[in-house]
Amino acid sequence: MSLLELKDVHSYYGNIHALMGVSLKVEEGEIVALIGANGAGKTTTLRSISGLLHPRSGSVTLEGKEIHHLPPHIVHHQGLGLVPEGRGVFPNLTVTENLEMGAYILDDKKQIEENLENAFTLFPRLKERAQQKGGTLSGGEQQMLATARGLMSNPKILLMDEPSMGLAPVLVDQIFDIIRELNARGTTILLVEQNALMALSIAHRGYVLQTGQIVLTDTGPNLKANDMVRKAYLGA
Repeated sequence: MSLLELKDVHSYYGNIHALMGVSLKVEEGEIVALIGANGAGKTTTLRSISGLLHPRSGSVTLEGKEIHHLPPHIVHHQGLGLVPEGRGVFPNLTVTENLEMGAYILDDKKQIEENLENAFTLFPRLKERAQQKGGTLSGGEQQMLATARGLMSNPKILLMDEPSMGLAPVLVDQIFDIIRELNARGTTILLVEQNALMALSIAHRGYVLQTGQIVLTDTGPNLKANDMVRKAYLGA
């Protein structure tokens, strides 16, 4: 049984058929990359998993339990964490308050304190800025904050939507180093990323999405070496 599985998912925006039978799996302990051009359906796939968009047909299961009919807050309770596109930090809350918002489903104050300490250990920059407003952080710091916030609820799987978007190359390298570190610590990750080269460099497996359909799946290294992927996404 896969940790996360989509089977023949069809999702719509009104009459627009955005996902046309998407099927994919994420096993526990993996980094799985979902790559594709703008408009391919990558974010729609994450929305269909997280409860922000309910598929009209097909199924989404987490640890074998169907979640595609559930609202987002219940999906979150089931063990799914999301680092949204554009980071989505609360600009008027401090770094610490932003992190505490990520732990709103936890009742154990000791656990929340431990998770805060873990976040500050993983992201020392955030500890330095613990009382600074989220909106005053740099883009890279906001991405760190969004990632740390996504981990505060102890998710079984973390969905990451375009974590490198808008960042300078040196910061992109830092973010992908962090993703590797998170995975090494046991976090399962489904990574949506337009920087296909970086994504496939760290992914165990990957899926290529075109106009709402999965057209190719393989290991990260094999996809990185695939002629079609190289021409379409890696600039070869």
